[in-house]
Amino acid sequence: MIDLSSLSDDSRKSPASVLMLKMFAELKRRQDRNKLDLYKPYKKQIEFHNAGAIYRERLFRAGNQQGKTLSSSHEIAYHLTGKYPAWWEGKSWARATTGWALGESMESTRDTLQRLILGRPNEWGTGTIPGASIIEIRRAQGVADSVDSISVRHISGGISRLYFKSYEKGRSKLQGETLDFAALDEEPPLDIYTEVLTRTNATKGIVWITFTPLLGMSQVVRMFLGEKERTNDRIDICMTIEDVGHYTSEDRARIIASYPEHEREARARGIPILGSGLIFPVAESLITVDPFQLPDIWPRICGIDFGIDHPTALVWLAFDRDTDTTYVYDIERKRGVPDAMPPHVAPLIKQRGDWIPVAWPHDGLQTEKGSGIQLAQQYRDQGINMLHEMAQLPETGDENGHKVSRTSVEAGISLMLTAMQQGRFKVFAGLSSWFEEFRLYHRKDGKIVKLQDDLMSASRYGYVMQRYAAVPPDPQAQMNPRRAYNWKAG
Repeated sequence: MIDLSSLSDDSRKSPASVLMLKMFAELKRRQDRNKLDLYKPYKKQIEFHNAGAIYRERLFRAGNQQGKTLSSSHEIAYHLTGKYPAWWEGKSWARATTGWALGESMESTRDTLQRLILGRPNEWGTGTIPGASIIEIRRAQGVADSVDSISVRHISGGISRLYFKSYEKGRSKLQGETLDFAALDEEPPLDIYTEVLTRTNATKGIVWITFTPLLGMSQVVRMFLGEKERTNDRIDICMTIEDVGHYTSEDRARIIASYPEHEREARARGIPILGSGLIFPVAESLITVDPFQLPDIWPRICGIDFGIDHPTALVWLAFDRDTDTTYVYDIERKRGVPDAMPPHVAPLIKQRGDWIPVAWPHDGLQTEKGSGIQLAQQYRDQGINMLHEMAQLPETGDENGHKVSRTSVEAGISLMLTAMQQGRFKVFAGLSSWFEEFRLYHRKDGKIVKLQDDLMSASRYGYVMQRYAAVPPDPQAQMNPRRAYNWKAG
């Protein structure tokens, strides 16, 4: 685009310049009234949208000013108009839809979702819904410039409707309607969320929340993150300041530094403020490394955390003997039946190398009711190189006059934390699921919260069993392919 700001006043008044200015003004007007086609979502935003095809309930956690509400406003526009983009793999309707857009108050709904969907009051039609698709806008009573509902032309020929609501009027004001979808901006009270969800039961519709979790591990957050509360209908997606492209590295550092220390993780990375504190209070930059080709001489091991109602987690670790440094270089996480069962997990382990020893917890000694076969043995029967004993620390004797349990969770965590603090525990960048658990791993009232900790547990099992790690087979030697590396924890 030509920059006209440098033109002199006389040149600016020339017929050619005047015509060009009019052309640019018209182009901007058309773009403002058709923003739906200009949306270029980031990877995490696409993940959020596409998850709607599988999950009825979605939580999109993100920091401030990272694009979570923008994503919500575009999805609302897609469902109302039926104008889905070519990349769309999320939930879709071939008919007109009915939905709600909700915020904490009518003022906040007006200033966030309404503004993004419609544009500002004197520019309605310049939001995510194309101006030409808007049939009617009905104003709300009592709040200046607030909208009650809009009617939108769907490509099927039908008329979609969107109603703007708030949490402040209570659950009773949200009864009666049948919805295809509902979008909640910022965290709602539990009774509001369940009432809104109920409105979509008859249509098997979808509900999503976009918010920055400044309220910590609240009831609604636990529904998506808590091991007992999670269901196959729910998914949690977290987008951090590192996942968005509209900030430079300098911008990110400046923004993070501007927040109070106790709010930084929530406002920059969408991490709930965590009660008593993190288990690993270590800066991510201290443990993150760019992926690289692992030397063949580095011993490796895999840690597994068994699960069905919670994910089966796998973590692969490699060890640099020269620097006494551990590297988490790969992960896998599967949930539910049959994906988390041995026949489906075993091939994933073999793909990384069937020679790699697998460290497992005491759960592996449990027997299946039908066959009476221990879980660890079921993996052995699938050809997996399960270690001969469950994950436990080496024999260390007494410590300060006290016997240390070889299966102590706290002792294993202490070893990992020390290694992290000393720069001897590294994780490959890009293992986003591992870092998500790392950020949420915390204590409450001094006790470890068993909440989305599957990869953390698998990491600990592998770490404390490093003495049984093995180097890759040497194709030239053709002998002793599973050489053990005698490593002493700590």
